[in-house]
Amino acid sequence: MSLLRAPTSSASVRSQQQTCRSRKSPIVRAYLEEKRARVPPRGPYSAVPGQTFKNQLEALKSMSVVVADTGELELVKKYHPQDCTTNPSLVYKALSMPENRHYLEKALAKDKRRPEHVHAGVSRPYAGVADQLAVDLGAELLKIVPGRVSTEVDANLSYSTQASVDKALRIIELYAAKGYDPSRIYIKLASTWEGIEACRRLEKQGINCNMTLLFSFAQAAACADAGATLISPFVGRIMDWYKAKEGREFASHEDPGVLSVQRIYNYYKAHHYKTIVMAASFRNVGEIRELAGCDNITISPQLLDELQKSTDQLDRKLHPEKAHTDALKLSNMHEDLFVKLHGADQMAVEKLDQGIKGFVADQKKLEELLASIAMMQVRENH
Repeated sequence: MSLLRAPTSSASVRSQQQTCRSRKSPIVRAYLEEKRARVPPRGPYSAVPGQTFKNQLEALKSMSVVVADTGELELVKKYHPQDCTTNPSLVYKALSMPENRHYLEKALAKDKRRPEHVHAGVSRPYAGVADQLAVDLGAELLKIVPGRVSTEVDANLSYSTQASVDKALRIIELYAAKGYDPSRIYIKLASTWEGIEACRRLEKQGINCNMTLLFSFAQAAACADAGATLISPFVGRIMDWYKAKEGREFASHEDPGVLSVQRIYNYYKAHHYKTIVMAASFRNVGEIRELAGCDNITISPQLLDELQKSTDQLDRKLHPEKAHTDALKLSNMHEDLFVKLHGADQMAVEKLDQGIKGFVADQKKLEELLASIAMMQVRENH
């Protein structure tokens, strides 16, 4: 078995930790300081010069914060990630499993309305129950991971700033009711202009945001300008678009999604933005290897397994101290400029629209599943 050697720098991980600390409200800072006093620092995510690892997953954890891109509890337990991300599609997939039906029944039990009357004058009567379900699942994940869980705002609200802010505050309230501090939650928002403005408002209130469905450089620049804690550029979906357009495969080093994240990472570090770059939506482990060293990397269970089984050398590709960009800093981004820059990227426009519609569709499936279970319970009780 070959051994994997760790890189000598963990500056990006330390910088990320300092960023999160600097943005907390006084109450949250006090909470975290008390927690740090009680719990010794965890070691797996800091590289030690000369240290060797059993596999590429272990090596990657020394360079980047590894996040599980799943809502399936047993898989999260298996791979020991630092954080966990969810979205409407992952929530629906996890909660539609027979072994998780009790979560749906429990959430419905908290809804005091009678199912046969719940549709009166309401277009989406189970939207609130779906929010509760997402938080219930997130709370279970928080029992497993030492870090944070990302919970997404209803994709139906992606083009409404105020509705997104209100929904985000509701999600934070639901977590608080379960005893979880906001410092352990990322609120996920689609990177529309309205979503970015919602992020700006929430960050000012000390609520950290994960800006998702990010495909263009304009989106990334606007999110950093808005003070987003974290962004999730979608590597694989970018590559999918170019693969279909050009009719060819891409080697990992020339993958358009990989190149996009590299450009964003270098822009952020060169201009000293504190926003965390979390590469997401991978199609293969080659893409992940080309982004080793990115602040965070969120990975599906299948690709986590491939990394865990590989004992090949893993080299660090991204270094904050080596970052360079020719792009000027885009400060004070306004809507007209955003629309112009983002609109010039056909791939990003199409993939953002497609991504929102996909999440809306899976949200609808979850609400329909809740409705069917609620009516079944009514029939069983009569």
